[in-house]
Amino acid sequence: MVEVICDTNFLIHLATRRIKNIDNLDMEIGSISFIVPEVVKNELIKLQEIPEKNQEITMTLNFIKKFKIISINGTYADQELINYAKNHSSIIGTMDRKLKTKIKQLGSSILSIHNDKIILES
Repeated sequence: MVEVICDTNFLIHLATRRIKNIDNLDMEIGSISFIVPEVVKNELIKLQEIPEKNQEITMTLNFIKKFKIISINGTYADQELINYAKNHSSIIGTMDRKLKTKIKQLGSSILSIHNDKIILES
């Protein structure tokens, strides 16, 4: 089972868009388990307070109820994911260009969404 540590934007896309290749991921990458850091869940809860984001954030929070929550805490999710990647060889689910670059420099891989398809970047 490949664990993918997800950032906020990645989870919002996963929950609110139709991902074309989600059913084929087992064959392409292996069995995937999406993991939600506590700091990301907290960020989603704060975003829910913004009226224009409420609907998609509520969808995302409902979507992640079945995902494993891990205790990565802090105030800034991206920095916490970088710190985690420094200490653990991992796959980070993100669409943030700056975060992608930093994670790749640390030797970890990226799972991203492009054209409604999940892609693995090393």
